[in-house]
Amino acid sequence: MAFFPVVVIPSKSVRVSVIIPTYNEAQAIGRVLADLPSDLAAEVIVVDSGSSDGTPEIAAKMGARVVKEPRRGYGRACLTGLANANAPDMVVFLDGDYSDRPSELPLLLSPIIEDRADITVGSRLGKQHIPGALPWHAALGNRLAASLIGLLYGVKVTDLGPFRAGRAHVLRALALEETSYGWAVEMILKAALAGFRIVEVPVSYYPRIGKSKISGTLKGTAGAAWFILSRIVRYYFQRRKRGKNLQHGGKEATEEKH
Repeated sequence: MAFFPVVVIPSKSVRVSVIIPTYNEAQAIGRVLADLPSDLAAEVIVVDSGSSDGTPEIAAKMGARVVKEPRRGYGRACLTGLANANAPDMVVFLDGDYSDRPSELPLLLSPIIEDRADITVGSRLGKQHIPGALPWHAALGNRLAASLIGLLYGVKVTDLGPFRAGRAHVLRALALEETSYGWAVEMILKAALAGFRIVEVPVSYYPRIGKSKISGTLKGTAGAAWFILSRIVRYYFQRRKRGKNLQHGGKEATEEKH
């Protein structure tokens, strides 16, 4: 069992919007919504991508605002939720399968409220990791991607978990575009390049309720890992190219003056 420090956050100090992408999560969405700290979440937006098992109906009955996004893609659902959030100070992203524990929301918000972070990412691979919850191939892929990010970008993370939070104006300033696997890593890479503070927070992680769409199979994990790793490398070389162009432009301007 994982134990966490008590984190007290003044509920009226910030407006928090919680975004939950869903696709056929009827078995879990009720527990996810029930466990969210009601005194912290000003609004809960469930972005549903065409569920056929009653997920949006369950969410609506429990008080969540349901936004339907017919276009598939995890990143697309997150972006749709962000676009529909009602004037939040902070935005939290949380999966609808009950693998993360919504009650741990204060752990992600605390570093931001205390002005120690602009974005927080929940790590599923720390001391709070529940054995067997994350398949070995998914854990390996995440560690590889995190190591590459540390090497190329200087950001110390161990995981690219979906349970995360950020200042709303920062998230919008990043101009996120990825609509599928790459969305989670795009956020970290663009934030690092822009100089925003990223803090990793250990969170507990349990076996999801229902079948995984990606990490539950070796093939799905391999496809996601390849996509994510390619994005890490692509953004790195794009940054280097921009830097060289700026240096070249500055050199030409100096020569013209003389």
